[in-house]
Amino acid sequence: MAETAAALRTVAHNVRAARIRAGLTLEELSRRAQVSKGALVGLEKAQGNPNLATLVRLADTLGISVSALMQGSPQGRVRVVSAEAVAPLWSGERGGEARLMLTTSGPAPVEVWRWRLEPDEEYPSHPHQAGVVETVSVTSGRMTLIVDGTEHTVEAGQTATFDGDTPHTYRGAGTETCHLIMTVHLPPGPAPAS
Repeated sequence: MAETAAALRTVAHNVRAARIRAGLTLEELSRRAQVSKGALVGLEKAQGNPNLATLVRLADTLGISVSALMQGSPQGRVRVVSAEAVAPLWSGERGGEARLMLTTSGPAPVEVWRWRLEPDEEYPSHPHQAGVVETVSVTSGRMTLIVDGTEHTVEAGQTATFDGDTPHTYRGAGTETCHLIMTVHLPPGPAPAS
């Protein structure tokens, strides 16, 4: 429970700081991200339980990564992250999950995710900001990647990439659990306000 409260305080601090850096009011961020103002006020007060879709919309609107909203200050030059140390940001009805392992630093960060999809389990994603590129590498099993309504089968040992600014869905395919590594390549963030 204490870890959850600490994580929520970190998200609250990071959302508020990013909003202020971007020069946005609560009302403007609410409108652009399509998140209610009440939810934003609660989030900035470290109250509530934001879901992955909300965090993605906020990050996209603020021009930063999801993990930039969730992580504290960087510690050291090398970060090693164990999957067990990272709570899932999405849990599917059949047992699948998505864990945001880390985000690289720099002007154009990359998010690294571990996904598990059970057969016929799916995660639909809204379009991201322009310039976002996603890559999925299936390590075991098989998935169906649906981008802008077109289905693509991606099997173990295969990698697919696509522009993330269109509707897309990940779906477990076949009879085995699908394990994949997803990277989200973010465009360079906005220049700091002077």
